[in-house]
Amino acid sequence: MIKINPVHIGFDIDGVVADTGGAFIRIALEEYGINSISLEDITSFEVVDCLDMDREIIEEIFSRLLDDPLNAGLKPMQNAIPVLHGLAEKAPLTFVTARPHEEPIARWLKHFLAPATYDKIRLVAMGVHDKKTSYIKDLGLKYFVDDRLQTCQKLAEAGITPLVYNQPWNNNSHNLPTVNNWQDIQALCSD
Repeated sequence: MIKINPVHIGFDIDGVVADTGGAFIRIALEEYGINSISLEDITSFEVVDCLDMDREIIEEIFSRLLDDPLNAGLKPMQNAIPVLHGLAEKAPLTFVTARPHEEPIARWLKHFLAPATYDKIRLVAMGVHDKKTSYIKDLGLKYFVDDRLQTCQKLAEAGITPLVYNQPWNNNSHNLPTVNNWQDIQALCSD
């Protein structure tokens, strides 16, 4: 098993730190009455490709999650926050997200992270998935946790070790290293 110095690892936000899939399903149910979907039904990163839902509803839900994640009820993945707090004791935390605007997700992180942890973060919001690799490389990271398989494949091609955060939309055949939860991440980063 690889051992990772926390100074060398970075994290995607949605689907890794934030339970975006769970929030999407909850909003679809509570606000649109759609009770026929589960996380396992989201078999493609492009949700419109795999769910029998109106495209406008999908876009409305994701807009809310992007523009105001706190009021949309976006929660952290199970155990993400305590593990991040532990990692922050050893190194600054680095987040690189394809979200278009930094401020809403910075507010979200500030809400969930302890002030001492939040004060040590580096956050890059770039607006597109396909430019992540250059940012991650420029930040000096050697490992990156992401749920988007295409991003992980590009990272691997660039010599950065991707850790695919296991989700239903990335379970198709690949031979990249995976993590199933935040306990796996913690185990890789402990001395």
